[in-house]
Amino acid sequence: MKRIKLFIYIFIFSLSFNLSSKSDNVPSSFADLAEKLMPSVVNISTTQTVVTRSNPFPGLEFPPGSPFEDMFKDFGTPQKRQATALGSGFIIDSKGIVVTNNHVIQDAEDIIVRVDGDKEFKAKVIGADPLSDIAVLQIESLEKFTPVEFGDSDKARIGDWVIAIGNPFGLGGTVTSGIISARNRSIGLARYEDYIQTDASINSGNSGGPLFDMKGDVIGINTAILGRGGSIGIGFSIPSNSAKKVIDQLIKFGETKRGWLGVRIQDVTKEIAEVEKLKEPRGALVASVAENSPSEKAGIKAGDIILEFNGIKINQMKELPKIVAQTKVGKIVDVKIWRNKKEIIKKIKLGRLETSEDFKPSKKTEQPSVSDIEDLKISVRVLTPKDIQDRKLPEGTTGLLIKKIESDSPLLNYVTVNSIIIEAQKKKIKSIGDLNLVVKQTLKSNQKTILLVVYNNQNQIRYIGVKLD
Repeated sequence: MKRIKLFIYIFIFSLSFNLSSKSDNVPSSFADLAEKLMPSVVNISTTQTVVTRSNPFPGLEFPPGSPFEDMFKDFGTPQKRQATALGSGFIIDSKGIVVTNNHVIQDAEDIIVRVDGDKEFKAKVIGADPLSDIAVLQIESLEKFTPVEFGDSDKARIGDWVIAIGNPFGLGGTVTSGIISARNRSIGLARYEDYIQTDASINSGNSGGPLFDMKGDVIGINTAILGRGGSIGIGFSIPSNSAKKVIDQLIKFGETKRGWLGVRIQDVTKEIAEVEKLKEPRGALVASVAENSPSEKAGIKAGDIILEFNGIKINQMKELPKIVAQTKVGKIVDVKIWRNKKEIIKKIKLGRLETSEDFKPSKKTEQPSVSDIEDLKISVRVLTPKDIQDRKLPEGTTGLLIKKIESDSPLLNYVTVNSIIIEAQKKKIKSIGDLNLVVKQTLKSNQKTILLVVYNNQNQIRYIGVKLD
């Protein structure tokens, strides 16, 4: 009996100890941490001059896109007004270096930074990077400021406590708390995305502010929210490890210097992996190679699948651009590719993205405005010299222009009207008969998966693997 009682006492003690240990991990208050960090978080306000013209014919309204809208847009009296914007930032150096989002200060004529709620200083831009949405400012003052340190965002785990401090709706000095909800998020806002998702309340005006861990280190830059102008518990922050590399370059050079391969890539789907005899759908499929790019000089070809870059395995296509961009310009790296059902290694000397044609905004091309491929349930016509000229395709390009896609076509979710089929099962397509023959041969095979190479509406080459019924 005594032994039983002793066992019960030990069990109860152990249970209470475990519960108390777990409760110690839950912060009873964020007050001490917030008090320590607040002097390092700044409010940012910007102004810029916006010129508008009054309608010279107030009784007439033209719908967007109307030719009359363009005809009359240069008429009327120009009116200037001052537009203002609000954001947040944080100090990373006692000399007054501030980090914020690029979209907070973009096109600003005057930047005012408010520190400790009441001290206002002018600031200038040291460097800004639209691709990562990061900007670095210098406060124009000889005062000494209180900086914060960057933490290791790679160690941040889903479920960890975090706090955000910023300037939501211009209220300033606002602290919110929450947890890390997810990692490695892509939401289509920037070229390089690897966001930390948090449920700490982030609102309009929080942009550029810091996301802190419980040590008071910055592990993210608050950048975006999901919702229409107000927090719904889904906010996104740029991880500090990614941000710091950009920030260091902006401080040192005033601009970024990213590695550049010179390839356009796409996902490796299950069907493409099946056709290419790859064990699993992974890596980045090379859709096209830029002329005179590092990849072209190294012998990379369209259709290659990049499996590893500089010793780092590529599981998903979206991982490659970020890894390449963070690699030093001029470095010679090993790139493992899958070609003709075997692995080969190419040595590539990286170029610089910012000096490449890829960095320039792509020009929109005119979309020119047929025999049926019954098994694919599409209507096509042969590519003409005018198509090639209008769409600026390489000389000698052959293929079929898609004019119609039926609602039950196996290609429905893979291509759009005006896409151009140039290859099927690695055979060049020059006529409607060529494609019909390949399709029928595929349907007779056991695999029944057809690999198409197409130009999409942006004149980018895409590889598409489709299972045929």
